[in-house]
Amino acid sequence: MYGGGRRSARTRAKSSTDVNEDDDAFNKPKPTSKVRRVKTKDHGNALRVLNADLKIMLGIGIVSALIVFFFVNHLISSAEEARRPRVVTPFPAPKIMDLPQFQGEHKESLYWGTYRPHVYFGIRARTPWSLVAGLMWIGIKDGRYVIRHVCQDSDELSTYGWTSHNGRDFGHQVLVDQDTTLSTSFLKHKEDGSGYGGDWAVRINVRSQGWNDEMQRNGHLFFYLADEDGNALSLGRDKLDILEDSLLASGLRTDIGEWQLHLKSKADLEVHYSGLRTPHIYNLSDLVQENLASQLIRFNRLQLPDIYQSSSNILVFQISGRIPLETDFVFVSGTGKNSRVEERINNFAGVSLTNQLNKKQREFDAKFANCFKLADKLDSNSIHVGKAAIGNMLGGIGYFYGQSKISVPKNSNVKSHDDFLLYWPAELYTAVPSRPFFPRGFLWDEGFHQLLIWRWDLHISLDIVGHWLDLINIDGWIPREQILGAEALSKVPSEFVLQHSSNGNPPTLFLVLRDLVNGVKKKKFTASENNEIISFLQQAFVRLEAWFQWYNTTQSGKDIGSYYWHGRDNSTIRELNPKTLSSGLDDYPRASHPTEDERHVDLRCWMLLAADCMVSIAELIGKEYKLGKDYVSTSKLLSDFNTLNEMHFDHASGTYFDFGNHTEKVRLRWKEVIRNNYVNRELVREVLERPELKLVPHVGYVSLFPFMTRIIPSESWILEKQLELISNRSVLWTNYGLRSLAKSSSLYMKRNTEHDSPYWRGPIWMNMNYMILSSLRYYSLENGPYRDKARTIYEELRQNLIRNVVDNYHDTGFLWEQYDQKQGKGKGARVFTGWTALVLLIMAEEYTEM
Repeated sequence: MYGGGRRSARTRAKSSTDVNEDDDAFNKPKPTSKVRRVKTKDHGNALRVLNADLKIMLGIGIVSALIVFFFVNHLISSAEEARRPRVVTPFPAPKIMDLPQFQGEHKESLYWGTYRPHVYFGIRARTPWSLVAGLMWIGIKDGRYVIRHVCQDSDELSTYGWTSHNGRDFGHQVLVDQDTTLSTSFLKHKEDGSGYGGDWAVRINVRSQGWNDEMQRNGHLFFYLADEDGNALSLGRDKLDILEDSLLASGLRTDIGEWQLHLKSKADLEVHYSGLRTPHIYNLSDLVQENLASQLIRFNRLQLPDIYQSSSNILVFQISGRIPLETDFVFVSGTGKNSRVEERINNFAGVSLTNQLNKKQREFDAKFANCFKLADKLDSNSIHVGKAAIGNMLGGIGYFYGQSKISVPKNSNVKSHDDFLLYWPAELYTAVPSRPFFPRGFLWDEGFHQLLIWRWDLHISLDIVGHWLDLINIDGWIPREQILGAEALSKVPSEFVLQHSSNGNPPTLFLVLRDLVNGVKKKKFTASENNEIISFLQQAFVRLEAWFQWYNTTQSGKDIGSYYWHGRDNSTIRELNPKTLSSGLDDYPRASHPTEDERHVDLRCWMLLAADCMVSIAELIGKEYKLGKDYVSTSKLLSDFNTLNEMHFDHASGTYFDFGNHTEKVRLRWKEVIRNNYVNRELVREVLERPELKLVPHVGYVSLFPFMTRIIPSESWILEKQLELISNRSVLWTNYGLRSLAKSSSLYMKRNTEHDSPYWRGPIWMNMNYMILSSLRYYSLENGPYRDKARTIYEELRQNLIRNVVDNYHDTGFLWEQYDQKQGKGKGARVFTGWTALVLLIMAEEYTEM
């Protein structure tokens, strides 16, 4: 699931100081015509030709000279394009994000937002080099002051997250840090005089229950602005007194014009500042902490030094006061002449801001009720969790810009001094699985995210999917984990940064595209929305074709209609069962010995989804099939029930299995290994029996993929066997949801290495339970002998999942990555409001269609 296995991020947190300056935000990506450190031979010739043409320009007319200049420039660019390795060459088609529907008012309305999910509160614009804002505060841990800024589990906040967020111009968040409760509210609007993207305001409220502790009676907030483009920020005045003048900072940018930041509050506040000049912001917490420590040591004062470095591009403002305290920060753009600055500030602070926030909260509640219609289905506790699910999903949407690092393909002629190539500079607007653990884009997660988001805001969903599809390279491959920019890179251990072009990820974006196509056919959308969806699909179709063909060729197996996930390690001596990271199911048991003979039933079903969706899209937009791209025949082949059974069905157990070179007699045992003249005791894989080609006998989520994709006829006895497997407490059923691997499996809850605890070997995952529920609902409505049984299982499983997630949320304050199959307790990453937020669709009984 994670680029190198998501669990690795939990066990190996990366320090922010591990990022090289080569990767920071000011060292901007090189132009796409150059691939860093790739050897080329013809630059000298190209420059000599260019110099010759410049001399010619001196002796002929300007028009002719310009024609020659641009022609030669085109030749140089074409030559460099030809030298660029295919893996880092963009797909040669118009970008989806260049469609008119993503320009103009739509683009401006989404310009500013809470697009920095990795920090507790942050604002940026959807532009590569943005003006960035954020919040820090001083917390207390073990009697010591600590800086809170970047979301991290070690801070041990009792709870935090967006209780409401509309994805556009409003959000409200609650953070509980020991005895202190902070709430942050974000509001954005545009009025006469505003610059591009409009104005925004932030309200921060701090309350505490620790009245007996002097340390907790005083609050220290740090609100900062940073210009990623290096533009200098101007300080309001040397000595800040907000009662006399609310102006904190001002500046000028080409995108929004002149701007100002003001602080409004009725509290008795003390304001200090620090102006910094630095090319990066990923370690800003450390810089602030160093400033405070220096002041504390020198002057015994916990305050910033009121020093402004020349041409500072970062301004940090410390706001201190007695708790409870409340402050409003107002950012106004386009502050030139006749821009009504004072009036706009007053309209966006104090009582006026309170009224606007209350109005937005009522609008959020009304839209939530209308979208999901839970009032007659669930109690108030469940509805509260549902609002947190959608609020955190939308509040976790981020904007990223940078270049992915791609492993140099094997058997290629590409030469590089490093072990990587740089993808072209790209932007990505995307939801994220988890703010503290996975605050970046993951390909297979995103399809599940969009099942929720399109139902809330179709335009945001199309925007996100469009950004992802624009990342396709000329071969039709999309890097499955997007680590773009220095801030994103600072959260990832270096060994998991490289993306491998041989490896895929489940193409879950087809899930949402299928929903949209079915919605158009069933007239679920307005005429305007229909037009936008169709326009989107028309522009996207050539990219989707390339994406499909990449899977259909690079991941295909030896037999027609068979597929297997590439990227498994066939030489490992450390793993009990070599992981299949590209499948998203990481350590789920596959064939013990990876070979090209493998057949993976889950990938076969994903390919059916993709082929079926391509058929539907082509029909909707009236596309003619090109030679070799007959998706109808591919869909028929992959949905053929008899062929599926011949390849993957085990009659003895009545279930579906992978096929491969396998033995069950594999174990991990301690062995003394000599490394660097030292003897180490390590867990090493030991094979006790020669493997053979056969079905791989592990029952779990993978076994249910034919059920999830509804290939099984409703009257088939095999359907009854699937229902029995699902409902059997000795196999998959628990009171909290379906476990990922059967208790009967030899690898059930077994560690895969000395350091890798079981991940997809027992715990309950919401995305797979959602897909299984979706099919249970489908079969409960189909005519057949098992519809009543499917209905009974559906209702009980749905109730179990909702009850357990709601109970955990109220006990812990979080949605979790996975849930324990024995007691139902949340496990893995906290604040996992990626696909766990699908619980809201389970509440609403909104499922995907085939």
